Amino acid sequence: MESGQYLKLFEDEATFYNHIILGNLLPGRLWDPLPHFFQTWLRNYVAGTLLYLISGFLWCFYIYYLKRNVYLHKDAIPSNKAMLLQIYVAMKAMPWYCALPSISEYMIENGWTKCFSRISDVGWPAYLIYLVINLVLVEFGIYWMHRELHDIKPLYKYLHATHHIYNKQNTLSPFAGLAFHPLDGIMQALPHVVALFFVPMHFTTHLALLFLEAIWTANIHDCINANIWPVMGAGYHTIHHTTYRHNYGHFSIWMDWMFGTLQNPIDDDGSKKMM
Repeated sequence: MESGQYLKLFEDEATFYNHIILGNLLPGRLWDPLPHFFQTWLRNYVAGTLLYLISGFLWCFYIYYLKRNVYLHKDAIPSNKAMLLQIYVAMKAMPWYCALPSISEYMIENGWTKCFSRISDVGWPAYLIYLVINLVLVEFGIYWMHRELHDIKPLYKYLHATHHIYNKQNTLSPFAGLAFHPLDGIMQALPHVVALFFVPMHFTTHLALLFLEAIWTANIHDCINANIWPVMGAGYHTIHHTTYRHNYGHFSIWMDWMFGTLQNPIDDDGSKKMM
């Protein structure tokens, strides 16, 4: 297949996703005249907002009401005011967050990255190998981006401090997962896009990973210590919000272990979970 024909596969797939989201969730066809890029951005904005709000409300309802005092002591449950503030901060940033996947799709559709359209183009073994390498690069990139947002004082003061006003169990909630300064949130997701220039990546998998960030960040801000090694769960991330100097990792604890910033949560018996 010629290069132009192959790139058309990416655009056709993006158009298909646009019609699924916009055609079913927005009235009429008012979005049809928009250029393809802006349709993609609007689709990402609508889908991202719904994913954030629905997953956040369901998770909060489950742990704070259905399972009240089971996972968290009543003094650790954040107030409605704190959660509404987090939603407000996230909603202000959401239009900017959605620019990143829209730009990454534009670059993919124009052949600037190593993305491939179909798993059959490389085969399942290669797909899985590429996926693992991609996730390692993303983990490495997010770790150092997050760490520098703490270590470089102006970045912390003007960007990352917006997120760290939530620094105790009774202020952290799943809604805090996307409550960032817009540029901060984009910088921490940027490794997902940068990795596309170095490792072949399946287009749909790339999009799915970007949107799964909303669910993952909700999970690591719920303060529940699940102790699933080597996952960077909420137990580890709550420590990050209280010490500011540990557990910068995203999906796993490996980078913190490698670079000496790991601090383990304390188990119910008072001992620390060890590697």
